Amino acid sequence: MTQKDITFVADFLTEHFNEAPELYNRKGKYFNVERVGQYLKDEDDDLVSPPNTEGNQWFNFLKDSTHLKESPLLFPYYPEKSLHFVKRQMEGVIDQCLQKPADVIGKSVHQAACMSLYKISQSEDSTPQLFKLPFLWNDKTSNLHYVLFTMLENSISKIHILRRHTDTSRCLSNGIVAVEFGNFLNSINESSDSRCYSCLDAHFYDDDTVTVVLKESVQQEGKERVLAQLPLS
Repeated sequence: MTQKDITFVADFLTEHFNEAPELYNRKGKYFNVERVGQYLKDEDDDLVSPPNTEGNQWFNFLKDSTHLKESPLLFPYYPEKSLHFVKRQMEGVIDQCLQKPADVIGKSVHQAACMSLYKISQSEDSTPQLFKLPFLWNDKTSNLHYVLFTMLENSISKIHILRRHTDTSRCLSNGIVAVEFGNFLNSINESSDSRCYSCLDAHFYDDDTVTVVLKESVQQEGKERVLAQLPLS
């Protein structure tokens, strides 16, 4: 070690670990803790070495501002507390702010329709994932809301399109339809089961068109992928 290193350590010990008689009646050690570590303790006790705010530009600015001094928009400062204490205080305020909107939104949501998509045996220990790929689209021009999804198991070659009016009091015919791809790309010369396709992904391209990514359903390498644009009409 160089003399500079020794001087640095000695200065650190002198500054942070000198005895503090005014702390003798408090629990814990009788010397000042390192100034950074005290802010990270998850305790509600006051800091052993609180920061010196004298000359702080922000505090001086607040002190001289009659409008900001008591403003409820400013989060209060606790110079005697650790960051964990301040974090808990802030979380409490945020939770309080979010509670009212959550109550209002929760009471405004209600079931508009109920459709049975599939049934499973109650004896099964784990419920299989049969509902996949939900994608939402809102047609603001026609005030229609769409949900695209696929069902696994026996309907892997289909996509389902659910359509509802944004005004829940109105009812539309054909609220849900299924589009089956199967072998729709086959030519006349190909057998009906030679090339079958399943849906990998589906999204709305615009208000009138759905884009789907299809995969050839064969048990071999080099499966064909097809990008198809389907008009809603």
